[in-house]
Amino acid sequence: MIILYHPRATRPRNRRLPLAVLALAAALEGTEDYEIVDGNLEDDPTGRILELIGQHHVELLGVSCMPGPQMVAAMETSREIRRLHPEVKICWGGYFPSLYPDAALNARYVDYVVRGQGEDTLLELMEAIRGKRELTSIKGLLYKDMFGLRHDNGERAMKGPDEFPWSPFHRLPVEKYLRPSFFGKRTAVHHASIGCPFNCSFCGVHAAYGNKEKFESPERTVAILTHLVDRYGADSVQFYDMNFFLREDKARELCDRMAHLNLRWWCEARVDIMSRYSDETWAAIKRAGCAMIFFGAESGSDWVLEEMQKGITTEQTLEIARRTYEFGIIPEFSFVIGNPNDPDRDTQESLRFIRKIKRINPDSEIIIQHYTPTPQPHKAGGEMYGDIEVPFPDTPAGWATEEWMNFTLRIDTNAPWLKQKTKKLIDNFETVVGSRWPTVQDIRAPQWSRLLLKALSAWRYTFHVYKHPFELHLAQQFIALRKPKRESL
Repeated sequence: MIILYHPRATRPRNRRLPLAVLALAAALEGTEDYEIVDGNLEDDPTGRILELIGQHHVELLGVSCMPGPQMVAAMETSREIRRLHPEVKICWGGYFPSLYPDAALNARYVDYVVRGQGEDTLLELMEAIRGKRELTSIKGLLYKDMFGLRHDNGERAMKGPDEFPWSPFHRLPVEKYLRPSFFGKRTAVHHASIGCPFNCSFCGVHAAYGNKEKFESPERTVAILTHLVDRYGADSVQFYDMNFFLREDKARELCDRMAHLNLRWWCEARVDIMSRYSDETWAAIKRAGCAMIFFGAESGSDWVLEEMQKGITTEQTLEIARRTYEFGIIPEFSFVIGNPNDPDRDTQESLRFIRKIKRINPDSEIIIQHYTPTPQPHKAGGEMYGDIEVPFPDTPAGWATEEWMNFTLRIDTNAPWLKQKTKKLIDNFETVVGSRWPTVQDIRAPQWSRLLLKALSAWRYTFHVYKHPFELHLAQQFIALRKPKRESL
């Protein structure tokens, strides 16, 4: 038996379908005996894995994990399985080991690391475990041999979604994953592409999953959505693609095909691409049920955007604010503020720019984080952020410390290039803006709480007074209003 483990990543009320392990399950379906253990669903996932090991001959425990809390859960479970059942091979895959393969392989409880897309690599690894092929022949695999020596077999070329079977939804209680959200009462998730053709310097997606984005065909996307609607009653969906829209003709075709499903949905898109879309395409996107789009605006400074290799301009972001307002779609604009080369200038220009966005489209959701570039996997031990050398952890346990967990989650990065005064300004501005326009995505917050926050913060925002917003911190602790894109915390 193969166990596919999805460690806990979020609170139960926010859980969504574990798409990563479902993709692996699709490759195994019909040919292998396997079980999915989802830490977001199981009260005791480690206990469940131990139970399966006691009942079956388990050849491999496959663990998929993201950086942050999910990596910590993966570490704890893997360590326990290795202690009690050293005969069970353990393989890590997913975003964390794809970015930091050496750190993952440094753990004594990890035998194999899969980098990038894992479906074919998993199938070939099982052949090798059974003595039917050599480990050295498996692209995308890193491993330790019997002498503890490390081997890296190189990159595996990415395949598009259409080259793999559908996710075997029947292997999970799907109804327990269709949770209420701002978009509907039964929100599903879907991933219609892999990879990213852009090369933003602060992002790790390009490094982990390739420099080309391969899309699922519109026919297949709509067929899967139709199945989720008809079989499980989904009424909304969040698309987890890095760039849901690239080619305008494909975007228009997909939206026309899915309009009849009456789904409300969310996706991520590029500022530069959608700023060039025609009014007809925008109207088609709205008709198809699009309620909100996430955009990486990143900075209010064109010089920073150029340095990031982002490929967008501030004027394009303002154009998106205008177009979304015109068509009644809520934009989420994400900013990573405090560029190492001139953090004070970047901060001041970005805060002014955010105020400009709010004047154009008050419904814009603003997400603010400290500038925290993702370490690239080819950088062993550290890389230069501006003129600062940052030594990154070389084990999962190192990444699990409070300092690096905060760094990963961009909660309190203690970035050496960011003065405490500048950091406070960023944090206080976020508090004021988040109170002046409380996120619409927190469906649990009562109306009175929103009105209270708006009233308390109005004078601060009007007069640019961001220092010491103690009354807003107190109110937010009492109300516990969720921040955009923080539902996993």
